[in-house]
Amino acid sequence: MFSAIKRKIATLSSDFEYYVARWKHSRNLPVLEGSDRNILNALKKDGVCVTTLADLGFDSSTELLKAAYHQLSQMENPNNDHLEQKLPQISTVTGLPEFYAWGIEKRLLNIIKNYIGLPVAFHGVHLRKDFNNKHQFGTLLWHRDAEDRRIIKIIIYLNDVEEKTGPFEYIPRSLTSLFSWNYFQLYYKLWKSGYIGIDDEQIKPIIPKSAWKSCPGPAGTVILVDTKNTLHHGTVRTEDRPTLFLCYTANPPERPHLCTQYWDDTYPRAELRSASDAVKVST
Repeated sequence: MFSAIKRKIATLSSDFEYYVARWKHSRNLPVLEGSDRNILNALKKDGVCVTTLADLGFDSSTELLKAAYHQLSQMENPNNDHLEQKLPQISTVTGLPEFYAWGIEKRLLNIIKNYIGLPVAFHGVHLRKDFNNKHQFGTLLWHRDAEDRRIIKIIIYLNDVEEKTGPFEYIPRSLTSLFSWNYFQLYYKLWKSGYIGIDDEQIKPIIPKSAWKSCPGPAGTVILVDTKNTLHHGTVRTEDRPTLFLCYTANPPERPHLCTQYWDDTYPRAELRSASDAVKVST
């Protein structure tokens, strides 16, 4: 009992320090203009903004795509047709300059800094291939990520994504606001699952399917999402879906041990410069 009280006090103290730090840092946030401000507003409203590489207009996007398709062609066939649950195939490409350069584009970092509200860490890039699966498991379940209090993950589609390819799907944060009945029902179910995730049938009685937001789009679609505060998942698919995933948190994040997968040996990795080069961009 006493240890539980101590843990609760420590959590409250940590949260208080976090909000004070954000307040103090607010005067240092870069100014955004035009479309970049619109992206920030969408993230604040519903936790997600969908755009495209073309609309972002970064000079590094052409080289990013060229490198992504080359690396994709180098991924070995996993020979997983016999498996009931096909895990995604992931390669860490953080150390390759084409991926790293796109991830630290100044305008992109400025948007993320404004959303996170603190100095940010760019943890790295995964090239990921998700396979056809008939049932929900893993990241196909509805879930939240846990690296930090606010997280920005960027998903870039490398092929056209429609229903058969399994688009990213989320529930707008306006429907799960703190202290709402929906919030307590959903996060009670998440807690009961051990925070592994919950399936569609558990969501439907709380948030009707008509309110879920699916994100199909052509190759080059870019999804920015706060994966901590937005309930989300990948959908069941009948065709493979290749993507890039980039991850950003505050520097340091609340749970740094959950961020190492973007530069360590968790997954096969393309020529990585070094862990120190791959991990932190902080201002």
